Amino acid sequence: MANNNSDSGGSREINALWGGRFTEGPNALMEAINASIPFDQRLFAQDIAGSKAHAAMLVAQGILTAEDGASIAQGLDTILQEIESGQFNFQTALEDIHMNVESRLRELIGDAAGRLHTARSRNDQVATDLRLWVRETMDGADTALQGLQAALLDQAEAHADAIMPGFTHLQAAQPVTFGHHMLAYVEMFGRDRGRLADARVRLNESPLGAGALAGTSFPIDRVVTAKALGFDHPMANSLDAVSARDFALEFLSAAAICATHLSRLAEELVVWSSAQFRFVSMSDAFSTGSSMLPQKKNPDAAELVRAKSGRIIGALTGLAIVMKGLPLAYSKDMQEDKEPVFDAADSLALCVAAMTGMIGQMTVNRDKLRAAASQGFTNATDLADWLVRELDLPFRDAHHVTGALVRLAEDRGCGLDDLSLADMQTVEPRITEAVFAALDLDYSVASRNSFGGTAPDNVREAAVSARERYL
Repeated sequence: MANNNSDSGGSREINALWGGRFTEGPNALMEAINASIPFDQRLFAQDIAGSKAHAAMLVAQGILTAEDGASIAQGLDTILQEIESGQFNFQTALEDIHMNVESRLRELIGDAAGRLHTARSRNDQVATDLRLWVRETMDGADTALQGLQAALLDQAEAHADAIMPGFTHLQAAQPVTFGHHMLAYVEMFGRDRGRLADARVRLNESPLGAGALAGTSFPIDRVVTAKALGFDHPMANSLDAVSARDFALEFLSAAAICATHLSRLAEELVVWSSAQFRFVSMSDAFSTGSSMLPQKKNPDAAELVRAKSGRIIGALTGLAIVMKGLPLAYSKDMQEDKEPVFDAADSLALCVAAMTGMIGQMTVNRDKLRAAASQGFTNATDLADWLVRELDLPFRDAHHVTGALVRLAEDRGCGLDDLSLADMQTVEPRITEAVFAALDLDYSVASRNSFGGTAPDNVREAAVSARERYL
């Protein structure tokens, strides 16, 4: 075969696997833009599994002799071992993983290798390989997200009654519990797992046997190969089978949504671990220092999770743009499906693992949380609710009275519970001493006991329920 360093202007050796139509080899630049082996070699295990299933079916259908089938299976096992041990010589001139494997198979077993490609095209082959790879990746992502949920649940249960400020617009709004906050992410990642599971169902159809685009005249059994590879059934239309990449887009979509959840949590860790908050302390294992500032402990792992969400979202956008204008069936543009999928999968796996470590090892500063919850008039809604319950004020009137009392406290530089009863009665004369019990932080969170609310008992029950549903 031609070496990869030849001049871009000269003729090249013709590729023996597809060169019958050609009298001249490809330009070196054509070879460079055409070759996918630098990245699609990751599909080696799936490619070999698909080839073994295809060969076994050909034997069962009498299309291939049992002797050739045995030679092919043995040769493919040898190639798998060579690749896994790092002894396989990938060649750019052979373009992709399929042709690299087939070329090596021919070296090992001779002409029988050429019979493996009977009733099969690289079009249905690559579609099968990528589906198998994405399916395995989805399963791995589900397991990893389950581990992250477990870490969040551990923190939720340990801090079910740790009071902190809940925010809207990043402004203190109402007191909540840290456990309740952690459970919010448990639910987000649960939906992420659900999206992956839904996408997996639609993915799990086999393109193998669709050929280049129109099927084949050989008496193949696509149900057999589908079952052998763990698919539910063959894809119903050969054109769709080789040209569909919506399964990859669905994976990337689920990954992108998950990445936004990871990024939101990462942002909170960055803010919470700052000197201005100190809600949590990050483990040294997931922090770095500064080359100039000796006091710094930077939440770099969280910042990188936040940043990598952009790569994952970008992968979804990139592949959607590749696919948006392609006529049926296969076009070479679709070779660009693999790198964004691989990159997004790698980034997602790394981010989930890092976040699991950060959540599991962070220290929650309960005193700081409570002190912050006592600031910013987070008990104002409790005051308004008390006015509604005890004085039978319409909520809008109670809202107005509470707003006036907040303004008064703000002018005095104190909290609502620091105002005297006389101060409060200047705004609403019917207020009684009983109002102060309603302004207590512990009372506030305990009273939010509606389904899904932040009351500590709710949090504990919700954590038990989440463990049953997700773990």
